[in-house]
Amino acid sequence: MYGKNEKKKMLSGRLYCPMEDEELAKDVKKCRMLVRLYNGTTEEQTDYRRQLIGELLGGCGERCHFEPPIHFDYGCNTYVGENFYSNFDCIILDVNKVVIGDNVMFGPRVNVFTAGHPVDPGVRCEWLEYGYPITIGNNVWVGGNTVINPGVTIGDNVVIGSGSVVTKDIPSNVVAAGNPCRVIREITEKDREFWQKQKEEYFANDD
Repeated sequence: MYGKNEKKKMLSGRLYCPMEDEELAKDVKKCRMLVRLYNGTTEEQTDYRRQLIGELLGGCGERCHFEPPIHFDYGCNTYVGENFYSNFDCIILDVNKVVIGDNVMFGPRVNVFTAGHPVDPGVRCEWLEYGYPITIGNNVWVGGNTVINPGVTIGDNVVIGSGSVVTKDIPSNVVAAGNPCRVIREITEKDREFWQKQKEEYFANDD
């Protein structure tokens, strides 16, 4: 009933059908196994966790940590940079590529959805779907319970407020929040000066 090369269609952002495709089924099975093993680890098994994440993701930096539980569609389509941290319950539906930069932090229950479904119910009921890539820049903090939707690019040095629903691109060097997520203000030199002062006071009063 369905065509060939469904994985190629999926990664190119075209309509595809995940049903009855041997290559996609193999990828999903491997992902589910690695996710299950990771979610069953304890806090003492840091080396094993690093091993599993290395096998699960398409690529990741040396310091890449997800607090379990985690959930992925494929895992192999997600690429994470250096010094990444995700709090509990991260969900990444990576039917298309997810690229996350360096020094990125996720709050709890951050959802990254590349997957989408046709608006027309007739096509949707034939199990056809699509996925658009998501890119998150460097030095980004994504607040808890945020949803990042298909096709979105988030720039560098961005703060996304908790509970946001990101439906459009977010430029660099801003604070953005809301449903739908909108730019609230730019991150300025005053922000840097304030937090540098806080850091200096922290080290000066280390008692």
